[in-house]
Amino acid sequence: MMEPFVRHTGRLAALARANVDTDQIVPKQFLKRVERTGFGPALFHDWRFRPDGSPNPDFELNHPGARGASILVAGENFGCGSSREHAVWALREYGFRAILAPSFADIFFANCCQNGLVPVRLLPQEIAELFRRHQAAGGEYHLTVDLEEQRVDDGLGFRTRFSMEPYRREMLLHGLDEIGRTLVVEDRIRAYEKGRETGKGKGETW
Repeated sequence: MMEPFVRHTGRLAALARANVDTDQIVPKQFLKRVERTGFGPALFHDWRFRPDGSPNPDFELNHPGARGASILVAGENFGCGSSREHAVWALREYGFRAILAPSFADIFFANCCQNGLVPVRLLPQEIAELFRRHQAAGGEYHLTVDLEEQRVDDGLGFRTRFSMEPYRREMLLHGLDEIGRTLVVEDRIRAYEKGRETGKGKGETW
């Protein structure tokens, strides 16, 4: 059972980079763990830290305004590259609840929905406006992502709508992964299986 996502207000972190791939999100040397936890510290490791292990002050998530951010805005094709689910686990454990971008890699988008991280597609000009507002606010910029109403707003004049396929939206709203979503219709599955057994008993073939 995942944490349901209905609406969330949080600080925005801005990563104005396109084609951020999953190896940049969580480098391959951290993929030895078999659990879903423990990947938060590895998020953007090669960007967040210098070779000597000290924080890189030039990296966007190390800026003071990004501290405690729970919403990330990024460039197009976010999450491209390999299909590693660890990338989503790292983002989620780090504290992000939603990611806004013009486009996402398909597998990454699906992995987000499977793990309670809301991927929001906005128009390129809307993403550019969020980058502008974030910069103008000196990093102290908050957004509300409302999945129930399918809208994003900052309470300061920026307001837009987005769409998400109903099946994935329902999963996120109720905190269900694919298995949990299937169990919602468990009674129908049992009825179907019982019907098959009855049919076989009557000499029907399947």
